[in-house]
Amino acid sequence: MLGPSHSVWFSGLTLPGVDYLETPLGDVAVDGSGAAAALTSPLVADSAAAHEREHSLEVQLPFLQIVAPGVPIVPLLTGDVDPVDVADVVEALFDDGTLLLVSSDLSHYYDYETARRLDAETVHAVERLDAAALGRESACGRTGIQAALHIANRHGYQMQTLDLRNSGDTAGPRDRVVGYGTFAFGG
Repeated sequence: MLGPSHSVWFSGLTLPGVDYLETPLGDVAVDGSGAAAALTSPLVADSAAAHEREHSLEVQLPFLQIVAPGVPIVPLLTGDVDPVDVADVVEALFDDGTLLLVSSDLSHYYDYETARRLDAETVHAVERLDAAALGRESACGRTGIQAALHIANRHGYQMQTLDLRNSGDTAGPRDRVVGYGTFAFGG
C-alpha cells in the first residue's frame, strides 16, 4: 500500500513499525517479511509518528478486509521522495500474488467545474501512463500514483479507469469539492 503523509514531513518512505493495524472490522496483519525487505532500502524507515494520525492508508483497510480478507499488507507512507525510487522499492517486494493499492484523492477544494477539468486532465495522464504530466493540483498522493505509473510502464501493464467523480456528485456542496478516481492496472 502507498499513501501520502498529510501531517508529518519526512524524506523517503515510512512503515508504522507494528505487527497489526486495528480497524472496526478487526486487525490487519502487517507482512513482516515484506516490511523487513522494504527496510533494507535506505529510503525506508519505521515511523509510528508518521502513521499515528494519517488517514490515507487507514481508510483503505476496511475495503481490503472485505475484498482480500486475511491478506497481510506492507503499509508505506510517501514523504519527500522521487517516484522512480518509490517504484524501485515497491517493485522489489513484488511476487506473482502482489496487489499494489495506491491511496490518493485527486483535486482539492476547487469549485465543481474546475475540479472536473483538473481531474479529467489527471485521468488522461494516468490513462497514458504519463507520470510526468501529474502536478501539484493533480492529486495529494501523486508520488504513489507516479510510482505505479512507472511500474506499469516497466511491465507493459494496461490501465483502466473504473470511476471518476467528486464530492459534489455525491453528498457535498459544489463550491469546494474533492475529486476521486478509481483505476486498475494489470498485464
